[in-house]
Amino acid sequence: MKKIQLTCAHAIVKYLISQKILVDGKKLPLFAGAFGIFGHGNVACLGQALEENKKELPTWRGHHEQNMALTGIAFSRAKRRKQIFVATSSVGPGSTNMLTAAAVAMSNRLPMLFLPGDTYANRMPDPVLQQVEHFNNPNITQNDAFKYVTRYFDRITRPEQILQTFPQAIQTMIDPADCGPACISLSQDVQGETFDYPEEFFNEKIHTIRRPRPDDYQIKQATDLIKKSKKSNNYFRRWDFLF
Repeated sequence: MKKIQLTCAHAIVKYLISQKILVDGKKLPLFAGAFGIFGHGNVACLGQALEENKKELPTWRGHHEQNMALTGIAFSRAKRRKQIFVATSSVGPGSTNMLTAAAVAMSNRLPMLFLPGDTYANRMPDPVLQQVEHFNNPNITQNDAFKYVTRYFDRITRPEQILQTFPQAIQTMIDPADCGPACISLSQDVQGETFDYPEEFFNEKIHTIRRPRPDDYQIKQATDLIKKSKKSNNYFRRWDFLF
């Protein structure tokens, strides 16, 4: 198996770019673009990877984390859930500012990929500037709040974890039954760690939206009820001239 050595951040961006979707027979990027406000937690690694690949994954700098995330959600609604935006922020208040937007996406069953920076997995430099800490439980960071307003959540503490996490997150975001936002929390130091990723992980993947068929028995039940209903029969007779 051929492998390619990349930082975790570069592998994430490369993988997102390789995801496509069929919309009315036309192949489009599944991830149409990204919004970001960069600082401690996401500027040195993920920010660099996005900058180097901005032609394939356009990235715009936001002015407020909640606003840029809500804009991405509006885009998803306009595209009828067929294309997805990414939002990334620094660790601390930057990521918590996106919680309201995540809740909006959750309640409206709209896909959105949140990539907030997170504290160092090795914990050596803690605390880092504005990071929100739980002093009595170092396993908890501000990004744990996303668990309650997203359909999928994971924290990357090893670079190889993305091999399982990102496919699962995408499957959740495009599945009609589970559709909603996903949050993948990125430990700041892990973003810069390198790993020998399988090249096939970055092969182009073309997605289609699964459309479940209505149940035959339930359709029969509904038609039987309509046929037995006197009011519905009268109603449909009044509209016969339209068909």
